Amino acid sequence: MIQATTEKELRHAVGKWRAAGERIGFVPTMGALHAGHLSLLELARKHASRVVASIFVNPTQFDAADDLARYPRTPESDAAALAGAGCDLLFLPDVEAIYPPGASTRVRVEGPSAGLEGDRRPGHFEGVATVVTALLGLVRPDVAVFGEKDAQQLAVVRALVRDLHLGVEIVPGPIVRESDGLAMSSRNVFLAAEERRAASVLWRALGAAKAAVAAGERDASRLAALVRREVAAEPRVELEYVAAVAADSFRPLDRLTGEIVVPLAARIGSIRLLDNFRTRVD
Repeated sequence: MIQATTEKELRHAVGKWRAAGERIGFVPTMGALHAGHLSLLELARKHASRVVASIFVNPTQFDAADDLARYPRTPESDAAALAGAGCDLLFLPDVEAIYPPGASTRVRVEGPSAGLEGDRRPGHFEGVATVVTALLGLVRPDVAVFGEKDAQQLAVVRALVRDLHLGVEIVPGPIVRESDGLAMSSRNVFLAAEERRAASVLWRALGAAKAAVAAGERDASRLAALVRREVAAEPRVELEYVAAVAADSFRPLDRLTGEIVVPLAARIGSIRLLDNFRTRVD
């Protein structure tokens, strides 16, 4: 596996592959990799002959300095995991490689960035959109894979690529879960044992909502109330929000129809977790 830290090194390697007619896949990450990330790499491999992964803890998408400071950083074990998973190139830029001195451009995506995470983390999606635009410009992949766990982020990225005509195919990666249903997350390692056990209520609540939709529930407010009741049974978990939204626009729904996502956010102690399920309602 090639490792590149500069734009010149990255473009040299990827340019040779592109000149040879290879299809380039890209998996952007912030490191602290787990099986969910590696599943994205495996998915990229199905869509491309060469796969590039990046590790960059993007400072502009954190709304709190202490959250940025404590974000787990494990570059050596991450590199080993990527090499073992068949990654062709790991891009490890520093902050100046992504945001050159004097950089003043920011990218804002209206629509899907509104509400939910957008309300609770002001500036977060502007940071996401800016770094994704920069990384896609550096790698220039044919296809990029983003996980469905961050469902609102996925909607923002899809809108960004569409609206700016970036010519990149965006492939969604299904959520990978622990044996008790908890969505894999780099933040799970911060949960104490009792908090970790309590966290499984999130998937149980979403599972109850998914079953209700399958049984014919079409009222978004009743569905959200069902999730709130399920989560309230676990006192260690504080639900921040749950909603039913259109998958592409993240527009809140009153009646469930079309491709929908039911996202939630919750706090367990000092740790904040996201989860969701998506389905089609005809």
